[in-house]
Amino acid sequence: MAVDIIGCYSTQPKPREYVLPGLLPGIVGSIVSPGGTGKSFLALTLAHCVAGKLDLLGLGAFNHGRVVYLSAEDGGEILHERLYAIGAKLTQEQRQECANNLIIEDLCKYTPDLLAPVRPDGSSWLAAVERIANGAKLLFLDTLRSFHTGDENNGNQMAALVGHIRAMAARTNCAIVFLHHASKAAVMAGNGDLQQASRGSSVLTDNIRWQTYLAGMTTDEAKTYGIREDQRSYFVRFGISKQNYGAPFDERWFRRREGGILEPATIEKARKGKGGGHEL
Repeated sequence: MAVDIIGCYSTQPKPREYVLPGLLPGIVGSIVSPGGTGKSFLALTLAHCVAGKLDLLGLGAFNHGRVVYLSAEDGGEILHERLYAIGAKLTQEQRQECANNLIIEDLCKYTPDLLAPVRPDGSSWLAAVERIANGAKLLFLDTLRSFHTGDENNGNQMAALVGHIRAMAARTNCAIVFLHHASKAAVMAGNGDLQQASRGSSVLTDNIRWQTYLAGMTTDEAKTYGIREDQRSYFVRFGISKQNYGAPFDERWFRRREGGILEPATIEKARKGKGGGHEL
């Protein structure tokens, strides 16, 4: 579609309406972290924030709308446990609002492949995902590795995969966020908060417009904030490592509670000579 250049010169642009901080409708983004850090719980909580117009993570209220969460890594029993933990934080009215606007699909019994060719009858996984994205404000793919059969180190294959997802997001005007693992090298070096932390081809970062991270608290950070070593694993740091649109975002600390649920954590640097005292 050709851009109306003269119209752009003379017409005030529409105000931006973000789905999540720095994430616009119709844009593709990712949540990158090592396995077991809590990215699936983070995504499920963000889904509730948008579906129920809630502020469960101290990030502010988001635009209200339908959200789709496609889980191809964790099955129904695990999803049940997570939803039970989140539901304990909601009123009955909030639960109903989220249930009205949130679609969660357990795809663990299938092998969804967004790179698979279209079948003779015209069906494909790409078309199926696009149908459910239509009318939604936000869609999560958990995890990216579970939605394709390609080689994540192959730049051409990953460019095709991201290209399919980007086109789908543009056609539906739905923001699509895929969950992805950080590389072992980035984790070992303590660089999980960098753009380059994403596993596989650099295309998975370069060809999207929004990348966030969830990183566990390091030993040095625990000392800085006065967190006891036996409590350190309960704290994770969330931030945006790549953002093409929107105001800068200050990273936040979350604390993992019983059931794995994430809550905002307010921690301050420890005074010199003082031992860690933060407790759960």
